[in-house]
Amino acid sequence: MKRITAAGKTLLVCNVDGAFYTVDDICTHEDASLYLGCLKGNEVECSLHGGRFNVITGAATAEPAETSLTTYKTIIQDKQVLIEVESN
Repeated sequence: MKRITAAGKTLLVCNVDGAFYTVDDICTHEDASLYLGCLKGNEVECSLHGGRFNVITGAATAEPAETSLTTYKTIIQDKQVLIEVESN
């Protein structure tokens, strides 16, 4: 996982078996950085209360997280990771 800032948003880029996915870095349960948690398969677990999210779909997969994360289109082009983010 790598935390980045793009278009004024803090994002989390995750490598799942060589495929890259990008979600918001902040847990929807309580404002904690998911970067401080861990990636297990295609799920990131928040270090604060253990909520989990699917980084491919953004879906909350374990309580106390209930609200999905925003996902961002992520592609590899010319060995670069490109993320489609709308600016505020």
